Amino acid sequence: MLRALLQIVLNGIALLIADRLVPGIHYEGNLLYLLIAGLVLGLINLLVKPIVSFFSFPLILLTLGLFYLVINGLVLYLADFLLAGLRVEGCLPAILGGLVIAVFNWVVRAFTPES
Repeated sequence: MLRALLQIVLNGIALLIADRLVPGIHYEGNLLYLLIAGLVLGLINLLVKPIVSFFSFPLILLTLGLFYLVINGLVLYLADFLLAGLRVEGCLPAILGGLVIAVFNWVVRAFTPES
């Protein structure tokens, strides 16, 4: 339970970092909105991303894993569709924002011990 709450907070922080670094990604709201957006991103990553990754496995192999960037961009687009205060303005900002969020989550996992 605590790990799930931590992941929601980290997804919100990653979205904040993506908003600051990538032009074309904007959110309107406060800290509570970031937590809701982190929850939505977490649910999309949990439910939708594995299905999309499974069906796009040939493209992932063909591009040597670079198609994961497109999948992360699609996840961010879906979050934009579900959240009224989040705006992703184009394909390139979606892919770059997905990359920023993925790198942030990767760095956090690298420095946290498995329990």
